[in-house]
Amino acid sequence: MPVKLSLLDLAAIPPHGTARDSLAHSVELARAAEETCYARVWYAEHHGMDSIASSAPAVLVAHVAAHTKTIRLGSGGVMLPHHSPLTVAEQFGTLAELHPGRIDLGLGRAPGGDRAIYRALRSDPAAADRFSDDVEELRGLLAGEQRQDGIRATPGAGTRVPLYILGSSLFGAHLAAALGLPYAFASHFAPQALHQAVSVYRDSYRPSEDHPEPYVIAGFNVIAASDGDEAREMFAAARRERVRRLVKRGPAAPAYTDSEIEDFLRSAQGQQIAAMMSRSAAGTPEEVRGALEAFAEEARADEIITVHAALDADARVESVRLTGAAVSTA
Repeated sequence: MPVKLSLLDLAAIPPHGTARDSLAHSVELARAAEETCYARVWYAEHHGMDSIASSAPAVLVAHVAAHTKTIRLGSGGVMLPHHSPLTVAEQFGTLAELHPGRIDLGLGRAPGGDRAIYRALRSDPAAADRFSDDVEELRGLLAGEQRQDGIRATPGAGTRVPLYILGSSLFGAHLAAALGLPYAFASHFAPQALHQAVSVYRDSYRPSEDHPEPYVIAGFNVIAASDGDEAREMFAAARRERVRRLVKRGPAAPAYTDSEIEDFLRSAQGQQIAAMMSRSAAGTPEEVRGALEAFAEEARADEIITVHAALDADARVESVRLTGAAVSTA
């Protein structure tokens, strides 16, 4: 049985690129995914990052949905501590009314930024402690359940937008299992707890009306190209750029050369950062398909959400197409 594929688009802004170009590219990526076998495309909420343009997932979903026809679109995810459940229900309820049967709502409790971001967003760091209750409240609003205070999400009530719990630790696994919701693990950048989290989720899952069985989505980095060596060179460049962004702090920080980054990657700290991308494959479409199949079995995943990490926008689109074609013809 072919691997079920989806796509996480980080709306990456390359060095010297613009957010406008990145958002236009998101439409191209979604269309490429729609043309092959991808089930969905998700966008992650990040704030204050010069390299990512997906700070407003609901707006980006609306834009991409208007330029595609059938593929499911959603958040991977909305950082719920920054928002009230009513606001999220109204936003994604509006999307569901505009694009019936095509909208997902992935939810995370990570800050999506540092303490300065919390202050700029007027958010309370303690809101993360209310995440479980806020998920329940949001689910009730989307279901149209009667509330004592009479509050109703309009649009939103009755749309029953599918919810997914995102995580990179055991907290999300326990919560998704307790609520009977699908669980998406961020193994594309934080793979350390993958096996334990999936085991906790599957072993303690409580069936719900909408989801009688557990459902696991796991993240995986991909670069596919017709030339395998070229794909591996692109992966090495993407990894260097990720490390460069992690170690560069402030405008006065030095601009590290590629050779300096490679030297750093051989250090203990560098190897820890490199391990963040250990769930990755770069090569020909056939090589990538084999890696995806092996990872799906290893992770006990029902679906693999791929992050196409090439720095060049056209190469990312080609990677999406080649991977989708290889998997769909398996």
